[in-house]
Amino acid sequence: MQTESNNTRTALACLAVTLIVLLWSGFAPKDRVTWFMEVAPVFVALPIVLACWKRFPLTTLLTVVITLHAIVLMVGGKYTYAEMPLFNWIRDEFHLARNHYDRVGHFMQGFAPALVIRELLLRTSPMKPGKWLSTIMLFCCLGISATYELIEWQAAVGLGEGADAFLATQGDVWDTQKDMAMAGVGALVAILLFSKLHDRSLAKLLRG
Repeated sequence: MQTESNNTRTALACLAVTLIVLLWSGFAPKDRVTWFMEVAPVFVALPIVLACWKRFPLTTLLTVVITLHAIVLMVGGKYTYAEMPLFNWIRDEFHLARNHYDRVGHFMQGFAPALVIRELLLRTSPMKPGKWLSTIMLFCCLGISATYELIEWQAAVGLGEGADAFLATQGDVWDTQKDMAMAGVGALVAILLFSKLHDRSLAKLLRG
């Protein structure tokens, strides 16, 4: 019961943080259309998590990771990925060629879904931790990243120059490939460094 209570408190705290950041992000963003496209995954995921929570609560680890991913998306929506102020400062201070906040977003695009996929498969299928699970996680995340890049392509076609802020290529002709590579790195970090922690979080949830 104590574990369940702690999990619920963490979930409520994460929900509160998400809603506060969402309100802040939506107040006078740099570009409203770009904001909506960047934040759209939050509008999709949040109702699903809330609707399913009673019968399928998530582990504390996954709840926190999803919240962090949502924050990255909402900050990117507020400023656009190419103009995030902190990363503009990093770019100027270290004489970098571009604002690299976009890379953080794509890293999280692999990292967070990898743990979502892992939790869903371990809890709803016969799969167990191991090489096959890790392989499925990695290639699912690469597929998600590729799908997102296809969406960006269609946004560019549909919006023309208005899609520049959403694409955040910043003149890099290899931006699409680098974005997918960063998603792959994020998935690998989740697999290699967080699998055992996730197993412990799952065990606590299931015991509760």
